[in-house]
Amino acid sequence: MTFGRSLLFASAAFMLAGTAHADGWYIGGSIGLNNQSDSDNSGSTGAFTTGNLGDGTTLDVASGTSYGWTTEFDSGMAYSLEAGLRYDTGWRSGIEITRTDADVDTHKNVALGGSPIGTLDAAAIAGSPTPLGVSIADVVADGRGDITNTGLFVNVYYDFNRGNAFEPYLGAGLGYADVEVTYNPSGIGVINGSESKFAYQAKAGATYAINPDWGVYAEYAYRATEDIELQNQLFPGSLEIENTQHILSIGARYRFGGL
Repeated sequence: MTFGRSLLFASAAFMLAGTAHADGWYIGGSIGLNNQSDSDNSGSTGAFTTGNLGDGTTLDVASGTSYGWTTEFDSGMAYSLEAGLRYDTGWRSGIEITRTDADVDTHKNVALGGSPIGTLDAAAIAGSPTPLGVSIADVVADGRGDITNTGLFVNVYYDFNRGNAFEPYLGAGLGYADVEVTYNPSGIGVINGSESKFAYQAKAGATYAINPDWGVYAEYAYRATEDIELQNQLFPGSLEIENTQHILSIGARYRFGGL
C-alpha cells in the first residue's frame, strides 16, 4: 500500500461530509492494553565468518544466506488521541494519533540457512574465537529489547443505534507509523533502529452516553504495519520484523454540541 492510496482513503473519508450534513465535532482519548503478536523475524546475511562453533572450527557464511528467529513480546500499553466530525447519517471520520509499546519476553528458534543453530556455542554469532560456554538458545532466551509504534491514522466509523445512550460502532483506518525496535538478548546488541511504514487498523467498540456532551467507550483494535526492515548490528545482514497488535482500550469522548 502506497502513501498515495492512504491519501485516497483520507479523501474518501472526508468526502463523506459532502454526502451528509455535519452533526458536530468531537475529541476523545483512550488508554489500553497492547497485546503485541509474536514476530517471525526473517532476513538474509552478508558474507561473514562465524566465531568458534564450540569445537574449534568456524563457518564461512555466504552472502544471501537466510536466517531468522521468533520473538515473543510481553503485553504493553496503548494510548490514543482523536479529533473528528460526526454526520447525521451515522458515519463519522477522525484523525487519530496513537502510541503503543511492548517489551521483548524471549527470542527462540534461531536458524541459519534453514537449519536450527540454537545448540551451537554462542561464540558462533558473537564472533568470539574461543567458546563462551553457553548456547545460542540460552543467550537469546534471555530476551531484552522492546518495540514502540507512534502512528497517525485517518479513520472512518459507523455508529449503530444512533442517538441512543448505547451506540455500538465499527471502524477502520489507514495511516503511517514510526516503529522503533531494539533486540539486545543478554545485553548483546542485534537490532537497534526505526523505520516509518504504512499502517492500517480495524476497530469494534461501543459508546455509552453519560450526558449529551460526554460519552465513555470500550474498543478493540487490530493494528498492523508492513514488515519493518532493519540492519543487523551483530553480523552483516538485514532483518524483516513482523508488527501486528491486538489492543483493548477504554476512553472518553466529548461531543461539541451534544447528541
